[in-house]
Amino acid sequence: MSKITKAACIGGGVIGGAWAARFILGGIDVNMYDPHPEAERIVGELMANAERAYAMLTMAPLPPKGKLTFSKSIEEAVQGADWIQESVPERLELKRGVITQIDASADPKALIGSSTSGLMPTDLQRDMKYPERMFVAHPYNPVYLLPLAELVGGQKTTRATLDDAKARLATIGMKGVIINKEIEAFVGDRLLEAVWREGLWLIKDDICDTETLDDVIRYSFGMRWAQMGMFETYRIAGGEAGMRHFIAQFGPCLSWPWTKLTDVVDLTEELVDKIANQSDAQSGAYGIRELERIRDENLVGIMQTLKGSNGGRGWGAGKLLAEFESHLWANAPKPEAKAGKDPLNLLEIKVNPSWVDYNNHMTEYRYTQCFADGSDALLRLIGVDMEYVADGHSYYTVESHVRLLDEAKLGDNLVVTMQILPSDGKKVHSFMWLRRASDGALLSTCEHLMLHVSSKEGKSVPPLPSVLEKLQPLIDAHAGLPLPEGAGRHVGQKRG
Repeated sequence: MSKITKAACIGGGVIGGAWAARFILGGIDVNMYDPHPEAERIVGELMANAERAYAMLTMAPLPPKGKLTFSKSIEEAVQGADWIQESVPERLELKRGVITQIDASADPKALIGSSTSGLMPTDLQRDMKYPERMFVAHPYNPVYLLPLAELVGGQKTTRATLDDAKARLATIGMKGVIINKEIEAFVGDRLLEAVWREGLWLIKDDICDTETLDDVIRYSFGMRWAQMGMFETYRIAGGEAGMRHFIAQFGPCLSWPWTKLTDVVDLTEELVDKIANQSDAQSGAYGIRELERIRDENLVGIMQTLKGSNGGRGWGAGKLLAEFESHLWANAPKPEAKAGKDPLNLLEIKVNPSWVDYNNHMTEYRYTQCFADGSDALLRLIGVDMEYVADGHSYYTVESHVRLLDEAKLGDNLVVTMQILPSDGKKVHSFMWLRRASDGALLSTCEHLMLHVSSKEGKSVPPLPSVLEKLQPLIDAHAGLPLPEGAGRHVGQKRG
């Protein structure tokens, strides 16, 4: 699959800085050019938020972070880059001039994407020498978490360019959607502007205030849209007869004079003050950076939940996250099973918002998940990977005993270690500890038993020699270790 090897970000504001964060956390070096005197501070704060969010988003092994370098000119920034993302202010002449500069200085094969939220790519590529490689890559804020980018070509953009851009974005966990025809504001912003325009009228006419309007969205259709969009949601609303019934039932109301979508509200100073004052009263207790962190935590929780839906196959942005994690695991350095007399360090985990219960502690089944992920880490260590499973072999958990000893809280970094108890390969008996990384506090233990199975035969069988060759030295190395405190206990047993 095509991938991005080096990126350049021209413009380092909210969008450009977040693009840089997405690239850097994907293991890609980034050259940044932005003449703003505080560009390094702004991008640094965005990077800090992005790293915090990624630590909660996935436990898959991220590649080593890319390097961020601030350049003194556009010409310097684009050297060696094969993806160049322009994110300068939304003025046609400015953007066109910057893109023309990029085109003149960059490798002719480098892709050039614009973050514009509405300008036509044909207008932007007008003066380029190599216009076929330029397109709109319109993201959504925060770029480092929201995975969508609308890919829109101009009259001179080749389809191969758009297909290549879509494939490259997939390697950093983004979904590129190719828009068939260029149109002002593309697809997403046209929908958003329709809702925004109607919202402004509702505030102007004192139908509701900003908080009420936001409540209507976030407690109702906003949640539906987050996982099924508009048309799939309405298909369900049509019942067994589906979309045809929905349109027949609700289509006539489209001609009723409910909305003011064709009229643009006059943004007078009085209306701007009203909206700003209501907005400040609604969430003014929080600073912008704090609101960003709350937003990121909520987005991570939504994506984590969607990843586990649909019978574990994932849904919407969660399915995309699962696919990205599969890509990360497939491209991670292959671990080596090194035999030693100390317990194995298997996994580092950060407690994310979707793992916290009403007591603000990690909920009990997440302790079990930590140990399940630790067991998976052992399996990867001995060669039981997705290819091995696809060939019809695997290990199944048949018994486990988890003790909850202390509390894990939001943001805690946790570590899973394991001692292998007497085992024969067909049976793997282990004992795991879950500790807080900051102070080593023991939070939980798990005694765990797995059996190797042939999924084709539906019975337990010995592992293949390639697996046993890696597993046996670990079994032998731990054979002389004392039995861990807590091993062999039954529920409620007192300490001896």
